[in-house]
Amino acid sequence: MATQQYRIVSAEDSEIHGEPHIEGSRVTVRDVHARVEQRGLAPERVAERYNLDIADVYEALAYYHTNPEEMRRVEKRHDRAAAEARERSSLTPPDS
Repeated sequence: MATQQYRIVSAEDSEIHGEPHIEGSRVTVRDVHARVEQRGLAPERVAERYNLDIADVYEALAYYHTNPEEMRRVEKRHDRAAAEARERSSLTPPDS
């Protein structure tokens, strides 16, 4: 029986902003999820854009949905960092 080799590095073991990512790349699970499920890009397009195997994209999506608590923590940490950066920024967006 063949053994499945998973290529997702957990947030706990990740050196990329403490986010789960695809091993051997800097592509995070959160980024794959955002591009496929929020922006509507085809998984094949995401794989092509990041030079990944299509299985990596689907594995990242499965990881996102299999680990909801971990992903919520990552999302909250990311949102806090973005809010802090906005508060420290002296730039203001242009008027529309």
